[in-house]
Amino acid sequence: MAAPARPTQPRRSDATRAAILRAARERFAADGYERATIRAIAADARIDPSMVMRYYGSKEGLFAAAAEFDLRLPDLTVVPSERLGETLVRHFLARWEGDETLVALLRAASTNPGAAERMRGIFTDQLASAVATSGTGETVTARRAGLVASQILGLAFTRYIVRLPPMVDVEPEELVSWIGPTLQRYLTGRPGN
Repeated sequence: MAAPARPTQPRRSDATRAAILRAARERFAADGYERATIRAIAADARIDPSMVMRYYGSKEGLFAAAAEFDLRLPDLTVVPSERLGETLVRHFLARWEGDETLVALLRAASTNPGAAERMRGIFTDQLASAVATSGTGETVTARRAGLVASQILGLAFTRYIVRLPPMVDVEPEELVSWIGPTLQRYLTGRPGN
């Protein structure tokens, strides 16, 4: 007769990871990405800083794992179809300018594979769901979402990371008038139109 199964207890490494993530979320929220340090996060989690590096590799990797990202996309089903592009540009500009964690994630994604994977997941899951309102097939929806993401991430990279003067200097409404029609075509047009 087999011995009764014992309830499984969480592994110590799982508890350590959870403590690190909890401390990182609190520290990133309190100090922001730039001022938060691995040492401070480790102290908050009551572990050695080398353990943070062991599990997450770098500050960027930890940030990508710890930060919660919600694009808070508008419900596009209630937006007039001819205003979808401008609505999304306006929304993303407000999100990028009002949330330093998205800028930090974009910065980290350019050099850290874990952060890049997190960015891909956010845009793939959240943006594809919002774009799916067009009633097109899954492949076309994914392509439309990818094209929108290429414009939005390119805009964010040049405006908030590289800080290219023409992109930094232009007012948000002018960006809406330039980029909105491009997103509109991606969302409602057909290739070659």
